[in-house]
Amino acid sequence: MCTSLTLQTTGGDQFLARTMDFAFELGGRPVAMPRQQHFNSVVTTAGFETPYSFVGTGRNLNGYIFVDGVNEYGVSVAALYFSGQAHYAQTAVADKLNLAPHEVLMWILGNVKSAQELGDRLNELAIVEAAAPLLNIVVPLHWIISDRSGATYVLEQEADGMHYMVNPVGVMTNTPDFGWHLKNLSNYVQLQPGPQPDRQYGDFEVKPFGPGTGALGMPGDYTSPSRFVRTVFMRQYADPVETDAEAINALSHLLNSVEITKGVKLQADGSSDYTQYRAYMSMHEPAFYIQPYDDQTITRVALTADLMTASQPTEFPLATTQQFNRVN
Repeated sequence: MCTSLTLQTTGGDQFLARTMDFAFELGGRPVAMPRQQHFNSVVTTAGFETPYSFVGTGRNLNGYIFVDGVNEYGVSVAALYFSGQAHYAQTAVADKLNLAPHEVLMWILGNVKSAQELGDRLNELAIVEAAAPLLNIVVPLHWIISDRSGATYVLEQEADGMHYMVNPVGVMTNTPDFGWHLKNLSNYVQLQPGPQPDRQYGDFEVKPFGPGTGALGMPGDYTSPSRFVRTVFMRQYADPVETDAEAINALSHLLNSVEITKGVKLQADGSSDYTQYRAYMSMHEPAFYIQPYDDQTITRVALTADLMTASQPTEFPLATTQQFNRVN
């Protein structure tokens, strides 16, 4: 279960951020993928090519798998769980590029220059039920896609086909489908950053207890609908930011409201979903930032010319802060 959102600076620079909330330890780290790579596929022997370079959270499992990232043209993508509603083809489809759900993100980052181009090329693709290495399951996914222009879309495949939808609120979480989440916002039109006014009931005047009453009724739990509402509200009313550093700082604070601490969200088997990391993708640089749970230090990897033309992928260790500064 994850939360994602976009943010744009006052100068027009676009960012995509996400939490990775999962119980199974994914073990990802920043990986820069150079141009002109070949990816094997679990669906067909042909695999697929990625002419464009990208950087994101990856892991080498006899071939790299990515779950988020940004490419050299500023297209940024995050894959989020879509359990119970994702529906894929049972077998490979003739005359299509057949991909497993966990392969879609790598193809997008390696092959398109804009969110619009992806929409134009979706008829080339078929998403097929095929298990991902490590998890050994067909991963139910949907995707949020954004580019340097600020255009943001959601890609979902359900029983009635593939849907590529404009995302007008810049937020995505998990099941139910994206259209449902937009409709659900109608239940929260009373939310506002300012206080609620005094109310008169007969001869009795009721005054708010204090600041913050504008957010009365905003859901605070960790379900997907609640995280969606909370993030839409926070994103809408957060102060504007000007610089890259301010954008990363603001995104970190925005995701604080949906970060899941270990032990507070348990699955039926007793395992704990928690926010393993947060990722921030800067589309104009382009650059990738990652902030892990166990050490809040942010690691930044810019997609340089050397990385884009390297002979092989480049993995980066996570930066750490080993000790706190102590004041006696």
